[in-house]
Order: sequence, then structure tokens, then C-alpha cells
Amino acid sequence: MFIYIARLLVIIAGPLVGYFQISPDGKGILIGTGVALLVIAAEIIIQSVRLDDLVAGFIGLFLGLISASFLRATIPALFDSVSVTRFFENYNLMLSIVLGYIGMLIALKKKDELDLLDRDIKLTGKKLAGESIKIIDSSVIIDGRILDLVQTGFLEGALVIPTIVLNELQALADSPEDDLRKRARRALDIAVELRESAEVSCKIYEKDYPEMAETDQKLIRMSKDLKAKLVTSDFNLNKVARAQGIVVLNINELANAVKARLLPGEKFEVFIMKKGKEESQGIGFLEDGTMVIIEDGQKHIGTRVEAKVSSLLQKPSGRMIFARVD
Repeated sequence: MFIYIARLLVIIAGPLVGYFQISPDGKGILIGTGVALLVIAAEIIIQSVRLDDLVAGFIGLFLGLISASFLRATIPALFDSVSVTRFFENYNLMLSIVLGYIGMLIALKKKDELDLLDRDIKLTGKKLAGESIKIIDSSVIIDGRILDLVQTGFLEGALVIPTIVLNELQALADSPEDDLRKRARRALDIAVELRESAEVSCKIYEKDYPEMAETDQKLIRMSKDLKAKLVTSDFNLNKVARAQGIVVLNINELANAVKARLLPGEKFEVFIMKKGKEESQGIGFLEDGTMVIIEDGQKHIGTRVEAKVSSLLQKPSGRMIFARVD
């Protein structure tokens, strides 16, 4: 409401100031009205421009004008030529306009890259001590196993936790679902432990991408900007990121890779917990979580049996073992 009152006052004051200060006739009123409209137009344009764009533009313009003044003062003195001096005298205004515009343009186009010079991630444009940067997403922190990887020394380099991930975890921590709320709060505790860990360098990165709505797209863009690897256990993010050329470290794939391997014909012990989908099948699990489907195992539910591996099935979500009671 106040802004509309202010605009009305400017429109009224413009013609009055023009009449009394410039010329007591139609010319003064016309000039005053034009100036008032220009002021309102400038106010509307400034209101629609982001503050960082406005500041960057003014800084770039200021540096461009300083550059123009520097050239005018030094070039004629260096060359001591009448033609050079005359050139700068004749094209003084044009030089200021051109360099001011170039400075403003460079500042507006390159201002977003200043975020990439965050001192916690890059020092003078170089990666931390030459180490590779790894961006962590929310699924990995919620999973929790990344803390074990760090503490055992299997994960090295500089870890980066984006604030967009922390904001996502905070939103989940306020969820009405009790289980989800507990997991999210535990994830925030893990983020703090990673930040304070002595085994690895873990930094918070505050850049956001407001033009993007989805967190996954922001993480992919961030990985490209920082030339970083993306650590995730999210199946869909894993696929999309790899399709766009991002190096992905998948916690689930690592867990599957380090599981003890059983070969067809090999014997092992397993506790049969429940019945399977097919008739007479029983389901059990190894200590590392691998599912075992046991033929004729339904009658042994609730007991530990010795089984022999029949075949193995590798899936994106993990490995399954088919076996028979020996």
C-alpha cells in the first residue's frame, strides 16, 4: 500500500517541481512529469531485479569506469603522441560507456561463479589439497553407513554436505511420522559427526539453485560445477546422474561388492525365518543381509539348517541366493 502512495506523491510532485523550479509553463510541467515517470519506471525495474544482480551490476559498472579513467591517464602519458591524446579527448565518453558496459556485463554473467570459490571448498580456484570432492546426498546420511566408511578410512578426500540436503533432513525431522522423524534426526546427528570427524575433511556448501525445483537436479548441477563425485544410495538419482556423466559412488553397490561370495555347490548354515512366495520355499538371511531362498525349506521354518547353493541372482538392489536343504 505504501509503495502506491509513494508513486502517487512522485507523480504529483514531478509536475509541481517542474513548474516552480524549471519553467512556470507547460514545458516545466511536461519535463517534471517525464522525470516523475522515469523515476517510477526505474523503481519498478529495480524492484524486479534481484539484489545480487543489482549489486554486481553496479560493481562492474564502477570497475569499468575506473578502468576507463586509468586508460585515459596512462596511455597518453606512455606514448606521448598528439594523435593518441586527441583520440582519448574525442572518444572519452564512448570509452567510459563501453568499458562501463563491459564491466557490468562481466559482473552479471560471472557473479554466480563466485560461489564456486567458497573458501571451504576451493582455495584460489584449486581443490582442497588436491583431494577429490565428494558430495553427499540425504539418502546416504539417513542410511548412516557412510559414518562407518569414514571412521574405517575407506572414504577419503573432501566430503561436502550441501545446505539443500540439510534443509531436506530438517523438513523430514519435523515430519508427523514418528519413524521418519527419528531417522531424520539421527541423520542430522550423523551430519554433525561427519563435520567434526578427524578422519576426513567435511565442509558445508551453501550454494542453492533457485531456478531448479528438485533437489536431485540441484545435486547433479552442483556435482558438475565442482567437478565432484556424488555419493548416494538413491537408485533413481544414481541412474540419472550417471546418464549425465557424473561419477557416482553408490553405498549399496559397495555393500554388495564386499559381501562374502558363495559359489554354486558350496555349503553354508542359515536360519529359515519365514515361508517364500512359492510352495515349499523358505526364506532366510545371511549375516550381511543377503536373502536366501531355500527349496523345500518351508518345513524347517524356525530352525537353522545346512544348505547347498544352487544358483545366484545379482540384482541392482542386491544379491539373492537360491539353495536346497542338504
